[in-house]
Amino acid sequence: MNAHRLSQRLRSSLRGWGGVGAMAVACALTVVFVLLPLAQSKGADGSVGTGGQGVAQGRQAKAEECTDPQDQSLSPTGGGATTTIDEIKARKDRRLIVGVDTNSYRWGYLDPNNASGALEGFDIDLVHRIAQDILGDPEAVSFKAIPTSRRIEAVESGEVDMVVRTMTINCDRIKQVAFSAPYFRTGQQVLAPKTSTITGFNATLANKKVCSAETSTALDSLKAAKGNKIPDSVKIVEPVPNQLDCLVKLQLGEVDAVVTDGALAASQAAQDPAVELKGPPFTDEYYGVAMNLKADDLVRQVNRTLRSYIDDGGWTASYAKWLHATLDQGDKKSTSATPPAAHYK
Repeated sequence: MNAHRLSQRLRSSLRGWGGVGAMAVACALTVVFVLLPLAQSKGADGSVGTGGQGVAQGRQAKAEECTDPQDQSLSPTGGGATTTIDEIKARKDRRLIVGVDTNSYRWGYLDPNNASGALEGFDIDLVHRIAQDILGDPEAVSFKAIPTSRRIEAVESGEVDMVVRTMTINCDRIKQVAFSAPYFRTGQQVLAPKTSTITGFNATLANKKVCSAETSTALDSLKAAKGNKIPDSVKIVEPVPNQLDCLVKLQLGEVDAVVTDGALAASQAAQDPAVELKGPPFTDEYYGVAMNLKADDLVRQVNRTLRSYIDDGGWTASYAKWLHATLDQGDKKSTSATPPAAHYK
C-alpha cells in the first residue's frame, strides 16, 4: 500500500480518536518516509559500522549462568586494545554510526514542527554525548533508522557501531551483542483505549487481539504468559517490525491492546488522549546500548560516558526535558526517574 492510500485509510479509520491521535500516526508516517534515505546511507568513504578486532575479554555471561543480565557489562576502567575506536576515528567521514528509532515520540523522532529537521529525544541526547566523548563533536553522528526486528542483526553485521534504541538487556541478547551498563529502567505494560474493559496484564485480555513487535521482550512475555498469567484465549496477532506499528493497528481498530515497554507506551498515550496505560508494569527491565561482542574498547568507553553523563546531571536534564511529563505524576516520581545503578562483571 502506498503512502497516499494508507494516509486516506488512516483519515477514514481514525474518526472518533481525536486530532492528536491522527496527528501522531501522520507524524510517524512522515518520519518513515523522510528518513528512509538516511537509513540507507553510508559514510563518504563507503564505510559502515565496525565490530573491531579488539581483545575479546570479559565476554557476556552464558545464558545458563545469567541471572542479572544488566550487571554483565565491562568495567569502564578496564584496559586493552582500542582497535574499534581507532577505526572509527580513522574514517574519512569521521562519524559514529548509530542505529536508532526515528518514530518513537520523546525517545527518537523527527518533530514535524522543528524546522531544523534534526532527530530529537532521550536516546538521541545520549548518542550526542557518546559522540562528543569519542570524537570531540556531539554532531559527529550518522543516524540509521533501524526497526525493532533488526537491532541485533545491524550490530552483528557491522552495519552500525551501536544501537541506542530503547533496547532491553536480557540473557538471550547478551550472547549476541555486548551491552553497556543500563541507562534506563522500565517494565512491560498494556496500552488500550480508555473505553476498553481491559484493566491490565490479566484475565481481562481474554479473547482480545494483542499486538507486539517482532523480536521484542514484550512479545516474549506474551508468549510465555499465555495460558498462565493471561488466558489462553488471548490472540497474539502477527508481530510487527516496529512497536509504533502496534499503535497504528490499535487506532485502526485492528487490535484491542498493545503490550510494550511502559516508557514507550506512556509516550504513545501522550500522543493520543484516547488511549491509556492499563495496570502496573508486570516486568522489570533495563535499556542498554548494544555493540559488537568484539568491541570491548567501545563498550568500556560508552560505560565511561554513561558514568559521567549521570554524575554531571546530563541524564537528569534529558529526562526532565523528554520524559518527566509522560512518566511522572505530579510530585510522584516514576521508578524510571532515577538512573539505574551500574554493576559490572
